[in-house]
Amino acid sequence: MTIFQWFIFFLIIQVVHGLGTWKLYKSAGYKSFYSIIPIYNALVLMKIIKRPWWWIFLLFIPIVNLLIFPVIWVETCRSFGKNSSIDTWLSVISLGLFIYTINYSNKVDYKNDRDLNPKTGLGEWISSIIFAIILATIVHTYFIQPYIIPTGSLEKTLLVGDFLFVSKFHYGARVPQTAISFPMVHDTIVGTGLRSYLNKPQIPYLRLPGFEKIKRNEIVTFSWPADTVRKFFVKEKGVKKPIDKKSNYVKRCVAIPSDTLEIINGIIHINGKISKMPYRAKPVYSFKAYNSKGVSTSNIVRLGINIQRKFKVSDITQNKYIQIQPYILRIVDNNPENFIVLTGSKGIPYDIRSKNRIELTELTDYARELLLTEEEAKIIKESKLLDSLNRSFKTFKSYNTSFFPNDIKYNWNEDNFGPIILPKKGTKIKLNITNLPLYKKIIRDYEKNTLKLVNGEIIINNIITDEYTFNQDYYWMMGDNRYRSEDSRSWGFVPKDHIVGKPVFIWMSIEGINDGFKNWRIRWDRVFTTINLDGEPKSYRWYFLFGILFSLGLSEYNKRKKPKTK
Repeated sequence: MTIFQWFIFFLIIQVVHGLGTWKLYKSAGYKSFYSIIPIYNALVLMKIIKRPWWWIFLLFIPIVNLLIFPVIWVETCRSFGKNSSIDTWLSVISLGLFIYTINYSNKVDYKNDRDLNPKTGLGEWISSIIFAIILATIVHTYFIQPYIIPTGSLEKTLLVGDFLFVSKFHYGARVPQTAISFPMVHDTIVGTGLRSYLNKPQIPYLRLPGFEKIKRNEIVTFSWPADTVRKFFVKEKGVKKPIDKKSNYVKRCVAIPSDTLEIINGIIHINGKISKMPYRAKPVYSFKAYNSKGVSTSNIVRLGINIQRKFKVSDITQNKYIQIQPYILRIVDNNPENFIVLTGSKGIPYDIRSKNRIELTELTDYARELLLTEEEAKIIKESKLLDSLNRSFKTFKSYNTSFFPNDIKYNWNEDNFGPIILPKKGTKIKLNITNLPLYKKIIRDYEKNTLKLVNGEIIINNIITDEYTFNQDYYWMMGDNRYRSEDSRSWGFVPKDHIVGKPVFIWMSIEGINDGFKNWRIRWDRVFTTINLDGEPKSYRWYFLFGILFSLGLSEYNKRKKPKTK
């Protein structure tokens, strides 16, 4: 719905409200016509039901208003003597229209001195739950939201199992565009698999003012532009989601609006210069390792370096496979006579192997690709474990559709990509057949124009043109684990209206989060560490714990402190 359509809807609501409450206003001692004056009618209604005036603001907060409207319907009915459970249910299931029966009854009796406290323990419990959900929804939507890192695309900067708090207010909170949605969940209701929202109506895009802009090389949370899935990596053709219900990703913003980005031999260049990464950034590069006696990954792991290991499993059976499956990253060969798997650096735990009589042989190839940070590569070189270790990258270019702009006329790959200019709001570009693939998704999908190419002529909104002016800013997002990251190299620009927020700190970190509860290990050195700051990460867990204990102690002291009596 457009802003104008929402305005018309708002006026209709005022008429519906006025027709259903004018006698109630009069019975409560106010002018009848107050019931049709926008905003003022809500202020007067709060006085009638004896609730605080600031509840009016809750009526205009998306999702929150779905919770507060039923409360106001019920409170209105109770202000005129309708206190039974049946009255309460009729108020809710009729979407407030039950109030009409009161307004047009022969006797409208306003209860000026009614008791505002719930009549039963259940009523008090429900009231507390509703307002707890309202408060949590406001915090969750406009201030801070928790996330978990499910994949290793930012490894080794953010780890799988890191639990983040993401600030919505740094860049300005995005107002929910889905008007009707289940509170406190994303795209599905937990435990049911059911969609948590209705596609229509939609609220026009609106972002509250923020106090900073996205800086180059900051880690950012955003809605995945390419999202047509209900679950991560499970593709379902034809499933389209509203922006605020798309899957959320966390990547590093390596280029901002008006930047010229180019990747040369795996190294990011911005505006013709090598991009300087923050101190905490740990970009991963591909290295070719060689040893005439075989590359021993177990020896490399002993250096404290996290790499994948390759094992052959002897006499594989279904039961043995089930036991080791949580530790397998990938099956290299599924031939039962030559069953080969890739695991993490810790391999498969000894107790699992011993209990199930699983025989493993670690394979040591003469040459192997290793994904390492530059610091890790330096440690391996100094250890003299290998004959050689050199960076490798794809220099061969072939025209393909695997990488953005997914057009056969472009021959970019993950190591050599671009140059490409990041669009900035208000800037104008010249369009031609060659560069149109770069911007067609922006023009057609993100900025909602019609776009055709007829006989070599570009037609936008039924007008032949050779230029276009961008309506919003665009960003380029990439993972630090460049060779295991689906990022802007695959799906292109990230529009500003897809930006969710800024990760500010890690409040919990669990190693082995995907390996079952018994294998969980808390990474204490990462608990309550900051993100996006310079210098070595520092855990503030003890400060936080002290703050909690101090608050609890102060609260207990105030409870026990008795007032002085004469």
